[in-house]
Formats: sequence, structure tokens, C-alpha cells
Amino acid sequence: MKAVLFYGPQDIRYEETMIKPLSKGEILVKIEAALTCGTDVKTFRRGHPVLIKSIPSGFGHEFSGTVAKVADGVENVKVGDRVVCANSAPCGECFYCKREEYNLCENLDLLNGAYAEYIVVPERIVKKNTLILPSDLPFEKAAFSEPLANVVHGIERTGIKPGQTVGVIGIGPIGLMFARLAKLKGAKVIVAGRNPLKLKLAEEFAQADEIVDLKKYNNPEKIFRDFSEEKKGLDVTIECVGMPEIWELVFSCVRPGGTVHFFGGCKSGSKVSFDTTKMHYGDIRLMSVFHHTPKYFRQALQLISSGEVEVEKLITDTLPLEKVQYAMEQHIAGNAIKFLIKP
Repeated sequence: MKAVLFYGPQDIRYEETMIKPLSKGEILVKIEAALTCGTDVKTFRRGHPVLIKSIPSGFGHEFSGTVAKVADGVENVKVGDRVVCANSAPCGECFYCKREEYNLCENLDLLNGAYAEYIVVPERIVKKNTLILPSDLPFEKAAFSEPLANVVHGIERTGIKPGQTVGVIGIGPIGLMFARLAKLKGAKVIVAGRNPLKLKLAEEFAQADEIVDLKKYNNPEKIFRDFSEEKKGLDVTIECVGMPEIWELVFSCVRPGGTVHFFGGCKSGSKVSFDTTKMHYGDIRLMSVFHHTPKYFRQALQLISSGEVEVEKLITDTLPLEKVQYAMEQHIAGNAIKFLIKP
């Protein structure tokens, strides 16, 4: 098959490779739609200690497709089924799984290799995180199930209530989906960013109530506070950038009794500083959410298939498999939200 393989930072190659023979419980999926992701861009730029375990490695992890082959022991899907597969599945047996904290599974089974004509899906992901698509749901929409599942998890854990004011800083695809789901929860939403393409989608896709172009305003804290009820500060702030200075900024935007959600992951070893008086006496809740679980993967597919989240609006362009490197470069240049890769 043809595939894009990762050889090292900024070294990915479109080439022919062998399809791995199936082991018990595995399936072979013909990829119909794959999506670019911020994690893929970071991996392209500097590698990834978890996703890339050997060189060369498969690359890409958001996809949907058609089951082309099944091994012995597969019971929940058959050849010809239209499916979406998550990029992971928990073991169900470790310390965290026994506490139903499946996203923290110590033995999380990870899947990479969506930028290819075919992908072999491991047995555990087949059993726990492979879903059959509604007959009328296009593959390109279904492929958004994995990134949206992260956001559904984050929104549910944040506990947003109708009528609250919610601020989102960082409006890449994840931030835009956070803003959209906050709107669906009945919140008043203000977003802030710099990229014109993303600011436009904050209106057209997220339907945010207030959109702040940070190139024009150098004091987002004041803007967020002015947007809030009685100018007390936001009920909830969500950070989707992954920079320590932005973590500190969103902390300053929340009201006493509010919630700060640090969703953007910072570089390993980063440190931040918060005013402990404001945190303690202001009764501020600080939280982070990582990854998704089978429950939220299913909820994401439902939100997409119902039309409540029009994920297709986030597709910047459609590209062939051999243009994945071009897609990575366009992301780095700030010219894209998501590329749809069609093998």
C-alpha cells in the first residue's frame, strides 16, 4: 500500500510499504477519510515520545473507513462495514481503569498510521472503540469523532451551566469545538485569537457571542471581564493554546468562584505562577482534562451524526495522500484548520 511514514522530525516520506498481516481480533480498514491534527503537526516538527515508538512509523490518527478484512475472533464488525475507530482503547484492568478513569489507563493501546491507504486496527480498539457509522453519515464527518471526543470529555468535566459566561483563548480546531459545545450548553461565549481564518470560523462554526482579535487588543483580561456579568470576571475560562503565559492569563480572567480549565498541554517541564490569595480566598477551581474515553467517543459520534456540531465547516481543503507534508507546512504557516486527506 501507499503510506506516509515518519522517519524523524520534519522527515516524513510518501512511499510503498507492506500491510501488516492480521493477528487474532484485528481488522484491516480501507481509509476513506483522514484528518490533520495539531498533535500530528507537533510530531512532524519534533517527534513524539509516546506515539512514535520505532522508526519508520505510521503517521496520523484521525480517520474513518471501510472494513476490508477481519481476523478470527472479530464479532462486532464485518467486511464492508463503514466504521470510525478511535486512536486508543483502555485496558479495563489497571489501577485507573478500575476507578473508571479510562483516559489515564496505564496500558492505553494507541494507534497511529492514518495517512495511508489501509490501517490495521488492534484487537482492543476493535472491541472497545470501533463504531459502525449511520448509513447517511459521510466519512469526512465521521473522522472528526476522535478530536471531538476529547472536547466532549473536557466540556462534561468542566460542568458548564446555561447562562454562564465562558471564555476560550486559542481557537484552533479544539478551541473552536470547545466554544461550539459551550454554546450548546447554553453559555454566553467569548473567544480570543489572532488568525483571521480561525476568527471567521469562531462566528460561522462556533457561533460565539463575542470574538476578540488579539492583534487589535493587547488587554484580553479587560475585554473578558467587561463581557462577564456585572464585570466580575468569567464563570469559566478555557485555555487551548498550551503556553505557560496563556495559562497565567486565563487565570486572571476568571471571577471568584469560577473555573479555569487548562486544556492546552504545555511543553514538558513548564512552570506557571498563580496568586495563591486569589486562588484560595477566591474559591477558584483549577482543572485539566486529558484525552477521551469510549463513552465520550460515542457521544462525539452522536453529536456529529445528529448535525448539532457541523464539523465539516472546519475542513480547510481536501488533499491527496502524497500532500501530507504540504499540509503540515500549511499548518505551521497558520493557513489551515484541518485538512481532509483522501488516499
